[in-house]
Parts: sequence; structure tokens; C-alpha cells
Amino acid sequence: MARIKAIAFDLFNTLITVDSGALKLADNRLLRSLREDGFRLEESEFKEAYREEAGRFIEEARLSEVETHNRFWIHAALARQGYKLDPFDNRIASAVEAYFSGFYETTRLIPGTLELLSDLRLTYPLGLLSNFTHGPAARKIIAETGIAPFFDVILISGELGHRKPSPLVFRELVQKLGVEGAHTVYVGDDPQPDIHGAWRAGLQPVWTTYVMDNGLAFAPGILAREAGVPDGEVPRISNWKELYKLLKLKT
Repeated sequence: MARIKAIAFDLFNTLITVDSGALKLADNRLLRSLREDGFRLEESEFKEAYREEAGRFIEEARLSEVETHNRFWIHAALARQGYKLDPFDNRIASAVEAYFSGFYETTRLIPGTLELLSDLRLTYPLGLLSNFTHGPAARKIIAETGIAPFFDVILISGELGHRKPSPLVFRELVQKLGVEGAHTVYVGDDPQPDIHGAWRAGLQPVWTTYVMDNGLAFAPGILAREAGVPDGEVPRISNWKELYKLLKLKT
């Protein structure tokens, strides 16, 4: 590895995980919010429409590398139920917040993460770059897990307008860190957006497989990782001790 001057991380399945029931809880809260606001919706029919529309918008975002947002998925699903309204309607905004509330209480830090970030911050500027459609929810999760103070830079795709693996978001990351990409390590779990995205932008990727190696549920739904393994050789770690060793730092 080239000389390291900064380290950055992905968020879900890298620093934190969510409980396996998080998606069901979020979906139920989304439906309840819409019903409380007067929409007459049959549960299975609406949820199927929502899943299909979410999948369509996510695939478009994956191909274009332009971030999408849950409000458009909800809007499209409601349109299929006969409701014509603006995607920025306050009732849709409330439903988005209700949906993400299902993740707040089901998020868990990977063991040793606070200690790791505390140690690394003594030597390196730290960054966080996450694909997450709704910036306020991402920042709430980051704050409530206690990791926010460790980072010099926090970037969320929903606020940037583009998502990994776009080089635009990685360039924004290294620019704000004030370190060249060649001297920046990026740690992530998802082969395409994290590993290939970092490579493509000139950073040094490190593939973390903690969640996979421990048989944990990957963050579900819109947070899900893409299948597969990275093409080519890339440093791989299964726990934070291996990252210390890779960085040649004492534990």
C-alpha cells in the first residue's frame, strides 16, 4: 500500500449493522403513516407496489449513479393505487420519516468500532461516505451511534445528488479531507460501489467482510449490498484487528 494519509469508511455493513426485522418494521410504519393521513390502502397490494417501484428507482440510480429518494417510490406506489399528488406532498414527507424511524432503534455498531475510530483519529483525518437516500435519517443514525465526533468529513449520497461508485462522490471526499486519493484508504463491504468505486477514483480500497464472515443479516432494503466479490486483488479484513495489522498500528 502507498503511504496512508487519511482513512474513510462506508457506513452500513462496515461500521454498523441493522437487525433482521428492521425492514418489516420500517415498511409497517410507512403504511401506518399513510393510512393515518387518510389514504385507504390494502396492505399487501400497496407493499408490493412499493417494493416494485423502489426496485425500479434503485436500479435506475445504480445505472446512472444519480441518487434517488424514497419520496418518489412512495409517490409512484400511491399513483398505482389511484392517488395523484405531488411527490413533495407533506403526507409523503411524513411517511418517509416514519419509514426511517424503523431503523433508528434497530441499528447496532460493529463491536470495537468506537475504539477503532478513537485510535485512528490520533494519526489520520477520518471520513465517512455513505450511499443513503435520505440525508437527515443517515445523520441521525450516525449521531445516535456515537460515531459522528470522530469524523472530519461526513458525506451522504442523498445530499450530494450522486452515489457510489460515482467518482464524483469520492473526489468530494478526498477534496474535503485535503488528501490525495492515492494516499486515502477507503474501507467498505460492497464490491461494486465501495471497492470498485474507490479503485475507479484512485483511492486504496479495503474490503471488510465482517458481516458476511459472521453470518449476520446484511442491512436490508434500500441499504442492501450488491452481490459478488471484487474483481482483482484487494486487501480483505474480517475484523478490526486485521485493519490495525494492515495499517501497521498496535492494538
